[in-house]
Amino acid sequence: MIVLREVIGDELRRRRQDQGRTLRDVSAAAAVSLGYLSEVERGQKEASSELLAAICGALEVSIVDVLTSVTTHIVEAEDPMKLNFDQASKISVPV
Repeated sequence: MIVLREVIGDELRRRRQDQGRTLRDVSAAAAVSLGYLSEVERGQKEASSELLAAICGALEVSIVDVLTSVTTHIVEAEDPMKLNFDQASKISVPV
């Protein structure tokens, strides 16, 4: 079973490490305790939408990009044949 908080945590950790940044640096920039950020990255704590936005802001990445990566990972893990972005791009979302 896929646990969403773990997939989100993995994605946040991957992006932080790709930037060569430390937990301390990102936690300070996001105004969240180092311990709590560590727990979010390890999938032990659920990040609220506000916390997720703060972490993404500290990482200078779009929350949409993070959630798209998370969604892709979940879809691939559950059923790789369902992953069809050509069809998804044709969906109209009212603004």
